[in-house]
Amino acid sequence: MTASFFINHLWQSSGFALLAGLVACLLRRNSAKVRYWVWLSASVKFLLPFALLVNLGSLVPRPASRAESVAGPVFSDAVVRIAEPLSSASNARVPVYASLHWVPVAVGVVWALGFLMIAVSRWRGWMRVRAALRVGTPIELPIPVRALITPGAEEPGVVGFLRPVLVLPAQLLEHLNPSQLVAILTHEMCHVRRRDNFFAAVHMGVEAIFWFNPLVWWIGARMVEERELACDEEVLRKGCEPADYVEGILKVCRFYTESPLPCVSGVTGADVKKRLHAILAGSIADELTAGKKVVLAAMGLAVLSAPIVIGVLTAPWIQAQNAPANTPKFEVASIRACAEPLNVSASGVGSSPGRLATQCNELLNLIGNAYNSFADGRRNPHAGDAPINGGPSWAHSASYDINATAEGNPGVPMMLGPMMQRLLEDRFQLKLHRQTSEGPVFFLTVARGGPKLQPFTEGSCTPWSVPPPPLQPGTKYCGNMINGLSPSVEALGTTLDEFSKTLRVVLDRPVIDKTGITGRFDIHVGFSREGTALDGFRPLNGPPLAADPRGPTSIFTALQDQVGLRLESGRGPVDTLVIDHIERPTEN
Repeated sequence: MTASFFINHLWQSSGFALLAGLVACLLRRNSAKVRYWVWLSASVKFLLPFALLVNLGSLVPRPASRAESVAGPVFSDAVVRIAEPLSSASNARVPVYASLHWVPVAVGVVWALGFLMIAVSRWRGWMRVRAALRVGTPIELPIPVRALITPGAEEPGVVGFLRPVLVLPAQLLEHLNPSQLVAILTHEMCHVRRRDNFFAAVHMGVEAIFWFNPLVWWIGARMVEERELACDEEVLRKGCEPADYVEGILKVCRFYTESPLPCVSGVTGADVKKRLHAILAGSIADELTAGKKVVLAAMGLAVLSAPIVIGVLTAPWIQAQNAPANTPKFEVASIRACAEPLNVSASGVGSSPGRLATQCNELLNLIGNAYNSFADGRRNPHAGDAPINGGPSWAHSASYDINATAEGNPGVPMMLGPMMQRLLEDRFQLKLHRQTSEGPVFFLTVARGGPKLQPFTEGSCTPWSVPPPPLQPGTKYCGNMINGLSPSVEALGTTLDEFSKTLRVVLDRPVIDKTGITGRFDIHVGFSREGTALDGFRPLNGPPLAADPRGPTSIFTALQDQVGLRLESGRGPVDTLVIDHIERPTEN
């Protein structure tokens, strides 16, 4: 959960509280119990983020007619080739310009202090109530709950909600005649039947968590007022005389005081003067008409269902089994775990039509290529990239050498995509889904002074293929390349959107093109490894790298100086591929 999550939840809940206030105002001529439930729903909304309901809706599977692009590999095929394979150390997440901001820490400390003060105050009040219960004397009354005469009680009230107890102050029975006592007891039993103590305790939790929001205190006051008016109406419906009831309340107010806790339902709560006028008038508010009941039910259903529907509509079209049913399968597939990954980007170097060889590729790279870069059986090097989360820890470090043969000589992209999906689902029992949430990103913008981009000339580079052709010295291949030996990004015939996806591999964070520049360009940017995902780079089976010849030239500075582009930190949509289930395959 991020700061934006909490901010969104706060304004949504606050807006819902204001809407509840409007609805309660429109229902002012109806029964108080209806308005009470409206205010209670506003309180509960603070504990129920809409984002939670949206995520619940996103879990609903939506089948697709064909495989969709779901997520990218750890090193996407937006990187067509890498000068030297990266070691496993290159997968470590390296924060770029990470810093500790004091503002969130200060806000957290202030919130914790406020929460602690309210919690301690509530606890002390509850301890006083518990102490009074321990010295109480049982008394038999014609009610379905236990009753105690307690010298320390400050007014008649119901304590607890699992096993409620009616607490009566000492000598109260001496001040009330039988009719007045019946009216007071009827009021208290109404609180018991309505579970008012439980709902009051829930709102006390809301007040403690959101103590800084004045709306939660406003809601609490309205809940106390409406619950007392609702019980008053119930007393009159039971046939008690208004005069007896009013006289009983006045005697309690004369000799005793109001309970110190909102979760102890008493008879003198809310605006007593307003209540007495309503009781003496003897009027009982109208119940809801059928039309109003339908409108309120529809509003409540809409509030709950709308976020869930949004989650369903924005959920990925696929959850796990993405390969179409008619996708060909491998006739024979040998899977062997590797101690050291080769980290071949395309996962298909050494393959040919009808034969697949992954050459000890990382499992996450196999998954990413299968469900993104080759998901539809064609190579899509600019489909984007996404981190892969979830699953057991071994899945994030395992590498496998897969050698498989297929009937009919399907192309390598088909084997790396849909056919690999089937293999992963059958042999690894893979189940996964995609989710999109807001997270840290970089925006690619134009630097001050304008862009310094070299237009692409058709025919100036050789198209790349899968499997890749033998590298010819001096030949320029179209596409995007990351060089780990001499840190650089070379992108020939690329759009800035495609270039930004390549930068995601270097920065280990999504990069979103905001330049607004169209067309294709030849781009070359050299930079220092420090502060990038290439910081842990080392040649496979080679000597350690010498000191970075570029010194302190960061990729941020290099982009501005060499191509006139700038990276700005911000927040945006981040796609993540989540592994729900995976098992180690049986090797053969």
